[in-house]
Amino acid sequence: MTSSIRILLLLCVVFQVSAQDMTPKRFVTQHQTNFGEGISSYTAVAEETFLMNDEGKPQASIWSTSYFLDDGMKSSDRPVMFIFNGGPGSASVWLHMGLFGPKLAQVASEADEDDGAAPYPIIDNPYGLLDLADLVFVDPVGTGYSVVMEAGKESDFWGLNEDAESIARFIRLWVSKHQRWNAPKFIAGESFGTTRAAGVARALHQGGQDMALNGLVLISQALDYTGSTPVPDNLIAFLTYLPTMSATAWYHGKAGQGKELDAFVQESRDFAYDEYASALLRGSLLDDNRKQEIAERLAYFTGLDKDYIMRANLRVTAPRFRKELLRDKGLTVGGLDSRYTITEYDQTAAQPTHSDAASASISSAYTASLHEHMSKHLEIEMDRPYLTSNRAIYPKWNWRPVPQGRTWEPSYVNTAPHLSWAMRQNQALQVMVANGYYDLVTPFFDAEYTFQRHGIQMDRVEMKYYEGGHMMYTRHKDLERLSADIRTFLVGCLQQ
Repeated sequence: MTSSIRILLLLCVVFQVSAQDMTPKRFVTQHQTNFGEGISSYTAVAEETFLMNDEGKPQASIWSTSYFLDDGMKSSDRPVMFIFNGGPGSASVWLHMGLFGPKLAQVASEADEDDGAAPYPIIDNPYGLLDLADLVFVDPVGTGYSVVMEAGKESDFWGLNEDAESIARFIRLWVSKHQRWNAPKFIAGESFGTTRAAGVARALHQGGQDMALNGLVLISQALDYTGSTPVPDNLIAFLTYLPTMSATAWYHGKAGQGKELDAFVQESRDFAYDEYASALLRGSLLDDNRKQEIAERLAYFTGLDKDYIMRANLRVTAPRFRKELLRDKGLTVGGLDSRYTITEYDQTAAQPTHSDAASASISSAYTASLHEHMSKHLEIEMDRPYLTSNRAIYPKWNWRPVPQGRTWEPSYVNTAPHLSWAMRQNQALQVMVANGYYDLVTPFFDAEYTFQRHGIQMDRVEMKYYEGGHMMYTRHKDLERLSADIRTFLVGCLQQ
């Protein structure tokens, strides 16, 4: 074989690989399950969607898994819900395998055991919502199978505004492809996914293709980070975390014994509003007698030693609380779900030194269950790994809320004004906020603090509370309640 022929064949191979890479992957499977009332047939479509630049070259591939109820698959007015998790850097695995998907990863409901090692139980979801709306699980660029492509770069997508814009672009492409422009549309996001949801709700009204949403489901909201950043110089966070500390102390038998959880939490709220806030604002002006009184009340609500609280100058951050509450038992409570505990090697540390107790107790089961579902049920075959979490994203994330070149001083991330703007732009937009009592990452009192300001129209907001943590659906009773609450919310939006 001559060298020229070898070169020609090599060029052909390169061209074929390049052409193949330019073809979005798509996997379609047929299924039956019990969604809502009775047995339903549905189609699952797992696929890539390319985001193109102005020259028609692919900047990124966004991976999505869509579930269509067969009876309404070709209906242009069938409702659709777009679902994503947070991070930044998390794929949609948690909401996919924990709440909305047809299959669920089953973990310990009462936070009393670790997920251990495979095999893990995977069950049918008895609380599915596919009878009400088609479901689209979206993995943002850099997560799942979603990747940056030849005409793009990481900075095009890994940022507060860039991320919201890319998801808005994907939603418009999906809606156009499936002819759903005149269908009711919903977004469900969790954690940073709620930060994203508010930004996307606004972005969809812009860009020359105005799209109004019918509803947002915000699970463990994180719109204004002022109240969810527990650092020593942030007075607001000492207030917003206190009721969750109280709930945690109640759960572990350290405070509020003999009282109902709701009643004890309300006591803690009232104390935060009426006494603790003014004490924090007075700072060093607070006289010693009053300081002693506040410390005593904080000991009552948190289960911590009064002397420890005094040494902390009435300011115990959430990480220090997690380490201190059960120090006498050698246990550290979880952040994502403070019902969970873990035994850490360093018993003298001031705050947790291990990975989160709740995350460690469910992550392996969720990851394995999703891969099993994708390969066995959805018949997906890809030549790159599915990243349930990508830790390379966060250090590179651009948190600037304004474009480069515009004046901006660092401040807490805040997309609550985007939600307020979107609700005024769209008078039909309804919001449901799901809060876990034992969430020490995005505390429920922070949700109340956030939504009580920023001009959000509260007559169109529903607050719901559950006795779980950040991912309250890992608790079986809360999975049932949360699914029922979302169902009621969707029905209400559709009946408007």
